[in-house]
This record gives sequence, structure tokens and C-alpha cells, in this order.
Amino acid sequence: MHEKIQRITDTEWEIPKGFVPGMRVSGRFFLSDTLAEGIEDGALTQLANVACLPGILNNSYGMPDIHWGYGFPIGGVAAFDETEGIISPGGVGFDINCGVRMITTPLTEADLTDKQGLIEELFEAVPTGVGAKSPIRLSQNDLTLMLEEGARHAVELGYGCEADVGRCEENGAMPGADISAVSKKARQRGVPQMGTLGSGNHFLELQTAEEVLDEETAKTFGVKEGQICVMIHCGSRGLGHQVCTDHLKVLEEAVKKYGIDLPDRQLACAPLDSPEGQAYFGGMAASANYAWANRQVITHIVREIFVKRFEVDYEEMPLIYDVAHNVAKWEEHEVSGVRRKVCVHRKGATRAFGPGRTEIPQEFRAVGQPVIIPGSMGTSSYLLAGTDGAMTKTFGSTCHGAGRVKSRSSAKKSLTGDAVAAELLKDGIYVR
Repeated sequence: MHEKIQRITDTEWEIPKGFVPGMRVSGRFFLSDTLAEGIEDGALTQLANVACLPGILNNSYGMPDIHWGYGFPIGGVAAFDETEGIISPGGVGFDINCGVRMITTPLTEADLTDKQGLIEELFEAVPTGVGAKSPIRLSQNDLTLMLEEGARHAVELGYGCEADVGRCEENGAMPGADISAVSKKARQRGVPQMGTLGSGNHFLELQTAEEVLDEETAKTFGVKEGQICVMIHCGSRGLGHQVCTDHLKVLEEAVKKYGIDLPDRQLACAPLDSPEGQAYFGGMAASANYAWANRQVITHIVREIFVKRFEVDYEEMPLIYDVAHNVAKWEEHEVSGVRRKVCVHRKGATRAFGPGRTEIPQEFRAVGQPVIIPGSMGTSSYLLAGTDGAMTKTFGSTCHGAGRVKSRSSAKKSLTGDAVAAELLKDGIYVR
């Protein structure tokens, strides 16, 4: 690690101002000694570059799964002042509101007598892969309503139940969505992909609650040892990617228009109160709502299969929570002792609000927001609870997964899909 980087505590590190020219604040990141050994210098430089952006507050932050990304590092968090700050697609990512949700079931592993058959059925029902198309016929009017209302409109169409909506971050729909900021091409890509997983690290996974460390919190979340749970990880598909692409072109010109000096052109941005910034926010919010609707539709498909195969009731598979990973949102946080409205960018990071926040469902407020952290393939995932510490240190944010020790292109050179599937099968894990 670079000699200028300072260790603050056992797990907290600081990139001082001056690490790269133009830093307005310091960078802070959170790593154990083991994770620190594998940190990419490029990711830390990106974190320092984020600290150069206008209106940034406190620090730029790197979560424990930080690695190199487009503009911001993946695992990057930054909050911006309401009047002096900017908004940047590089701080959100191309897969807007890539996120994860977790559903419980009344089943245990003993009930899964035909794992492979179940996996095959799920694989056939939920399209996967690049450009995967859904059997759902979505009208242009329903697409518009999903862009505006998110998960709620999916429920209104019969994909889920009313209780699901309240168990989503932002109640499954960000305010401020602007359908005029979603291009015709983006809509064309979105219509056939509702209810699909996509590719990359997206997944639909059956899991067993292997170990409970906090009985009271687990009881509050509705989880017990031995229970089968379902985790779904996907985002806004081609629609969100197109929205990001469209607005990046506009914001690259906005940088020149507003005289913003950037250390990296991938941090293209515009003032939050500018027409360009507001247009991107509106398109991003609409894309985020599409993603919540997408995960809602997939949830319904999964429940229908479980109801038919295991004769469980639909209501016996409640949603614990749904969290976004790639988004910029207006939130209230304490800055220098004053509660303020700020725009928090989370790129490959999870909101982790502590106890008492009114944004959390009433039934969870005493323990904190459910925080879902998927592991890498074949390793454990975690259901956590947000803490007051996250509120004071990271604008209520934490990691979104296990991170990576090598790039996707490097992994493809050393691993094959068949080899990985065969290795996982040895542990009783079926992959499609």
C-alpha cells in the first residue's frame, strides 16, 4: 500500500489530502489486514479522485469490498451538498439499482428432496444471460407505470402482495422519476427484459440459514436456523445501462459548460441543481424503479413455483427486505453536528441505516435496517442489521458483497464454467 496512506484504527485507513492534486477532502476506507494485502492501487486512486469533486462532504469512502470500477471505485460512497454538490453516473454505475432481496420460506433442507429438479425449474422460469428476454408481455403503459411506481405497479399487476412494497428500500420506488429522461432506445431494451436476471454476478440462489448469532434480531427479521431462504440479485437490465450511457454523453459536455475540473473524465458530472443534473437524476430514479419492479416480478415467479411444488401458501414466503447497490439518493444526515439534506452516491455499496430511522419499516426500527451481503459463489452470505456506527462513519453505508481478488477477464482465463460447477457439486451445490 502507498506510503502516504495512514492507518487510523485496526480496520480504518485514510488517504490524506494531496494524495492526488485537487482533493477537497480526505479518503477513508475500511479493510482488515487480510483484505488490505489485496487492495488495488487503482481503486485507491479512484477513491482519491472522488474526493476532488465539488461539494463533497466529510470524506470519500471505500467499503471493505472496494475494487476498481468506472469513475468511482466499486464499493465507493460519497455525499454531496444540496446546493454546491454534483451528481455523477460514475458514482452510480451502469446497472442502476443493481440490488438484492431475501425471501424466507417455511421449508428446511430436508424438504428439498429434488434440488436439481427445483433448480432446473427455476432456471427455465427466470431467464438469464446477456440479452435474456422475458415471457412477460409488458405494455408501454405498464412500463411507464413501473418507471414511475416501481415495485408497487408490479404488485398491482398481480406480481406479489402489498406487504412486499413496504419491505423495499424507498418502498420500492424512488421519488423524482422522470420518464422523459428515459430514451426510446432505453424503453425498447426494457420492455422485453422485465422479470429477467441478466448475466455477470447476478443470481437467484437457494440458501440455508446455517447459523444465527443474534436470536432477537433474527426473530425480528423472521429468520431461524435451518430455514430455506431465497436470495435474488439483479438490476435494471439494458434499460438502466442505456439511461446511463445516454446521460454520460450529456454530462461530459456539462463538465465543460460549468467549468468543472476533473482528475478523471469517467467522473463526468453536473451540478445537482442544473438541468443536466436533474435530468440524469430523473432518468436514474426511473431506472431504479424498473429494477425494483424487476426483482418483484422474479419474486412472484419463484413463489409460484414453491407454491406448486411444495404446497406452501404464497404468504408463507415473505420478503425480508430489498436493498439497492447502485444509486444516488437524497437523504438526511448529520454533517458537522447539523442535520442536512445531502445526495448520497452508493456505487457497489449498501444502505445500512441504524435503529430508529423512519425510513426503516416500523417492525425493524428497534434493531436497524436489514442489510443483505451476498457471498461469492459457494461461500456464505450474511443477513446483518444496520448500526449507529455506520450512520456516523459512512453516511449509513456498508459493503455490498465479497469483492474480488481478480478481474472478470483474468478469472475467465483461469476458470471455466464447467470446472466451477463441478467443484460446487462436490459440496452439494447445483448450478445452472
